[in-house]
Amino acid sequence: MFQWIDDLVTWMVEGGFRLSRETQLGESVHFFFYDTVKILILLSFMIFLVSYLRTFFQPQKTKAMLEKISGPKAHIAASLMGIITPFCSCSSVPIFIGFIEAGIPLGVTFSFLVTSPIVNEAAFAILLASFGWKVAVTYAAMGVVIGVASGMIIGRFNPEKHLEEEAFKGEAFNKIRPDMTQKERLAYAGEHVKDILKRIWLFLLIGIGIGAAIHGWAPEDILAKYAGSDNPLSVVIAVLCGVPLYANALGTIPIAEALIGKGVGLGTALAFMMAVTALSVPEMVLLRKVMKPRLIAIFVATASIGILLVGWMFNLLF
Repeated sequence: MFQWIDDLVTWMVEGGFRLSRETQLGESVHFFFYDTVKILILLSFMIFLVSYLRTFFQPQKTKAMLEKISGPKAHIAASLMGIITPFCSCSSVPIFIGFIEAGIPLGVTFSFLVTSPIVNEAAFAILLASFGWKVAVTYAAMGVVIGVASGMIIGRFNPEKHLEEEAFKGEAFNKIRPDMTQKERLAYAGEHVKDILKRIWLFLLIGIGIGAAIHGWAPEDILAKYAGSDNPLSVVIAVLCGVPLYANALGTIPIAEALIGKGVGLGTALAFMMAVTALSVPEMVLLRKVMKPRLIAIFVATASIGILLVGWMFNLLF
């Protein structure tokens, strides 16, 4: 599918930069430009498509739908909704707060909050291109399972009493007009592509740069020995390393891709990616405005256990 990009970048690296792909530097430079072009093409296409489709699903309709559903179905609906909403935790938190303001049960809103940063349409497309449909589909399914399970478990702790007063102040998320014309829908999708790219391009390039460095210079034998799929502790270490960082799923996929290429277990790399996107310190800072520390601790513990289980499962299956 992307052979033409590989050929073009190879020509640029070897013909323009005079670097052989047999060298560490040449292979790293190739990885950087190849992944940048591939991800930007996939990202722009998927954002445009889903943004256009999103104009037909106004937030007020979503709120009304969730109010009519109860039990596990509500958690599943909220988790699935998280797939087609923002690309990072720091942009999904305001929508999470909007759900609280709307009176939707807090356990259900947590199903949204957990799934939203982990799984989205662009990340799915890139995983599909990088690792194949089995990995992409399994990853998306596990992200939904984590979201649903986390929301249902947190709901058992009577979490509403652990909210700060700030959770019920301010305006909810912006609304898409139900009477948009076809031209306005297309314009909205185009603007959303530009807006998302403006917000994530730096994180994306940093992630690709780190991935390129790992791809070219990381010691393959050491990584395979200590972070391979047969070492269960590697998943725990990956989650612990991911929490202090901040990036969206798109910025971490190139890092995961490079780690896997060096012998790191697939589950270990994906657990790192999930921890960065769902449990980052910046997200906890935002959540502290509306949650008391005990509820944040419950959220982190529940999501962490789910991510660990998924990491171990991926290492066993793949």
